[in-house]
Amino acid sequence: MCRISDLPLLSNGLRLMALCTFVVSLNGCAAMRAATEQSSPSPAPLQKEMQRNALAAPLQKEIERNLFTVPKGDDVIGRLATVKLEKGDTLPDLARHFSLGITALTAANPEVDLWVPETGKHVILPLSFILPDAPRKGIVINLAAMRLFRFKGDGKSLAVSTYPVGVGTSEKPTPTGQMHVERKATRPTWHVPASIAEAHKKKGVPLPAKVPPGPLNPLGECALYLSKASYLIHGTNKPASIGLQATNGCIRLYPEDVKTLYNDTPVDTPVVIVDQPYLIGQRDGVLYLEAHAPLEGSDSAELEKINARLRSIERKWARTLDWRKVKEVQTAATGIPVPILEMAPVPGKEARKTVEVEHPGKMYGRTELPELRLDAWYVLAASVRDEVDALRLAAIINHQGPPIPARVIPKSDSFWVVAGPFDDISEAKDATKRLKIDLGLDGVLGPPGPPGKKT
Repeated sequence: MCRISDLPLLSNGLRLMALCTFVVSLNGCAAMRAATEQSSPSPAPLQKEMQRNALAAPLQKEIERNLFTVPKGDDVIGRLATVKLEKGDTLPDLARHFSLGITALTAANPEVDLWVPETGKHVILPLSFILPDAPRKGIVINLAAMRLFRFKGDGKSLAVSTYPVGVGTSEKPTPTGQMHVERKATRPTWHVPASIAEAHKKKGVPLPAKVPPGPLNPLGECALYLSKASYLIHGTNKPASIGLQATNGCIRLYPEDVKTLYNDTPVDTPVVIVDQPYLIGQRDGVLYLEAHAPLEGSDSAELEKINARLRSIERKWARTLDWRKVKEVQTAATGIPVPILEMAPVPGKEARKTVEVEHPGKMYGRTELPELRLDAWYVLAASVRDEVDALRLAAIINHQGPPIPARVIPKSDSFWVVAGPFDDISEAKDATKRLKIDLGLDGVLGPPGPPGKKT
């Protein structure tokens, strides 16, 4: 058995790297209830308060439906929100529930623990987005933001839905450019690429030439095949990988999101893939800047390109930007649109305040741990001295794809991380094998009886 004496206190950046290694319908926000302004409203006549609520309600409805109208001349959709953490929450669970990628959520909340966040703390939900600099037609994917935009309508009446995605690694990057949806398939068969087959063979886990539909198929339930050969937009059996550079070049969506996109996207729909870590756009006469950490291996010239555009805006409007603020936004790379210039504010428009949403009663997609049973098999994954580290490891195991149920059991001098229950020894052995391959854990198989009992 692997005894983890002192797990290092990793930064969220390193935890994301670890997550990427480990994990190579509601539309997120659909369960959000009525929102209240984060700052308490000042006393006002009832009529004024009703007017304020009336202004906020349409935008809130757009967030819940994941369908945003795009007024002519505007480039920014959605709004920021916050939610108060409850016991047992993890950032991957929150990300999936609110249709966010894990990198986007951690970038907006760099001080929050990925797996064991502090109960009662408010986290920012970055649900405001600047649209990519690309034609607003069909599907547009911004690799740097790890976000897909599905446009409908035309210049007179334009709407957009948006979904977080997983993208290619630096070794197997997702290609940019123009393409289209060539064909579609439900319950697709995965024909294993030679490079992946070879990598698994070296690990001692050979793959078949093709993987049929089911929980072990990484394509999930739906796939859109692009005109660029071998590249797809598809679902996944590893939801915790959404918002990471974790694919072999394909675009990966949450299972619930890919079903919606599949039904909403006919064959021949145009697809444009861009890599734009820095975005500028306006809404209601205010100019916003949004910055993401450039993907590993991406074009380093993007920063100079966006600065050149900003200097052009300065000349056009005969205004001087606060370049210190611009640099701060670019360096912080929170992925949140930040106002940097009032160009021509629209009179009477409500300020885009952050809204607080109620914590969902049931987190969408969260794995529910089955009850312990004396007639089941278990795997003792690790013995850990620190309870928080044990909880962190259990959460990581719970977010494997397909999920492996795991929990923490306190002992006299340590905390056991136990996987199970499993109905039979074959299922338990399979989990033990996956723990070794995915996480490097030497689990100990336990026969029916109290969890943690060794053979």
